[in-house]
Amino acid sequence: MAIKKLEHVGVMVNDLETSISFYRDILGLDLIEHLQLEDSAIQLVFLGNKETGQIFVELVSGRNKNYPDEGKVNHIAFTVENIEEEIERLKSLKVIFTNTEILSFKNGTKYIFFKGPDGEKLELFQPSGL
Repeated sequence: MAIKKLEHVGVMVNDLETSISFYRDILGLDLIEHLQLEDSAIQLVFLGNKETGQIFVELVSGRNKNYPDEGKVNHIAFTVENIEEEIERLKSLKVIFTNTEILSFKNGTKYIFFKGPDGEKLELFQPSGL
């Protein structure tokens, strides 16, 4: 197979600074790069893990602001080691969860959904065995 890994997920945002703050300060991602396209109002911000250089999310600003909450990308999932602790941490930062209880699979995997600042659907995901 030619595909080596998922590069990143692009999220269209209305307020770039609000979204940077959410993904960096609340979710804990590192700001890796901030680019302005030449001769354009479009800005791209890449966030991920600075230590490994892995990019998870690309924020795209400066385009049409009338995007639906859910488009062709249904959600972005982030792996966590302790979902209960992460839920409490995010709730203390006023993050709104879309379901009130942690969902689970028969194998012990746990997950829960919440919204980002532009209504994007996000997920905390704790695989079984963690």
